[in-house]
Amino acid sequence: MASNRAATVILGAGGRDFHVFNMVFRDDPASEVVAFAAAQIPGLAGRRYPASLAGPLYPNGIPIVAESEIEGLARTRRIDRVVFAYSDVAHVEVMHAASRALALGADFWLLGPNRTMLEARRPVVAVGAIRTGCGKSQTSRHLATALARSGRRVVVVRHPMAYGDLAAQRVQRFATLADLDRAGCTIEEREEYEPHLEAGLVVFAGVDYAAVLAAAEAEADLLLWDGGNNDVPFFRPDLFVCLLDALRPGQASLFHPGEACVRRADLLVVSKADAASAAQVEVVAAEARALNSRAEILRAASRITADRPTAALAGRRVLVLEDGPTLTHGGLPHGAGFAFAREAGAVIVDPRPFAVPPLDRLWLDHPHLGPVLPAVGYDGGQWAALRATIEAAAPDLVIVATPIDAARLLGLATPCVRVRTAYQDLDRPGLAERVEAALAARGR
Repeated sequence: MASNRAATVILGAGGRDFHVFNMVFRDDPASEVVAFAAAQIPGLAGRRYPASLAGPLYPNGIPIVAESEIEGLARTRRIDRVVFAYSDVAHVEVMHAASRALALGADFWLLGPNRTMLEARRPVVAVGAIRTGCGKSQTSRHLATALARSGRRVVVVRHPMAYGDLAAQRVQRFATLADLDRAGCTIEEREEYEPHLEAGLVVFAGVDYAAVLAAAEAEADLLLWDGGNNDVPFFRPDLFVCLLDALRPGQASLFHPGEACVRRADLLVVSKADAASAAQVEVVAAEARALNSRAEILRAASRITADRPTAALAGRRVLVLEDGPTLTHGGLPHGAGFAFAREAGAVIVDPRPFAVPPLDRLWLDHPHLGPVLPAVGYDGGQWAALRATIEAAAPDLVIVATPIDAARLLGLATPCVRVRTAYQDLDRPGLAERVEAALAARGR
């Protein structure tokens, strides 16, 4: 007997898709989510969203299929609607997804913040961006530590990175590096969590963000939402900070939902202004003003530091290990590690001839990548491939430009130079002072 529930497919990447389901569809008797369709993140397709998270309407859970399988799914059952629920996608690609849905006869939905944001009892400051790789993480760390110095109990809540056992990841709390080890966190997760822990902050994440919010609020005076990609926050913020990259002019209105973030923001930060020309900075600021004339705009630097002097690198053969998502999702050819190595006069070793499977596909899947090694590590096989690729290249040094101690994590024998980036104000009053003032004006 045919169901009279609206058959729904949610397109996603193991983050907003699950949140949209939990917020809108989990308890809706008029809808039946027949599948999640996975994109961007390897290893999601072929799994199931577990029944323990899906609720009583889904006693068998929900299958997660590859996005490419939507047409095949439509041949076996009717699809009434397709819901788009992932981020850092060019506007034209969103409309390609819409066209695929329309070709199946289905509606195409984008669910807005009013239906998907949770209301917090504590003040919320959120950090987002127009693209992956604008400097959200270093900005979030700067703000969280600055706000904590004022005596507030600040807890960081990270955008989901649900790559493991989804039921076990319903609510995650991290206070020590041992917590990350016990949870079996991927490199991508560690890159986001570890620097906060080193700063003495507690990080919450997970899959069910209503439960995450309840747990985080129990030990916080203020929540710092550390966004992922260029997504809209899951909690309604009292103050929303959005970053634009001075090195990527022309992108403020080209990506979903980054443009929405610019338009919603209370404070706009032109990041990496120290590395860009004055003309680039002004172009990006003008883009920001055109989209959001009410928000304050300030400039920030991305300060690069290393645990060895640059003179020690001159003429040395170095392999550069960069932050993975900044390059793969963010579309950048290289990052801070490459800039540091080039400035130091090092000889940069191209990892491509030495890449072992499955890493050898990285440059095919992301042809914009330069001669650097993105630190991708969604599973143990990729970790082993990173180590094998580095060993095969046999550099004198590895420039580790991820936010984590990759030498320890990967068991590297090759000497490493850790390169870190840190937020730095270029305008006064600075970002933290402006946030504090705005919270005080709102009585928060």
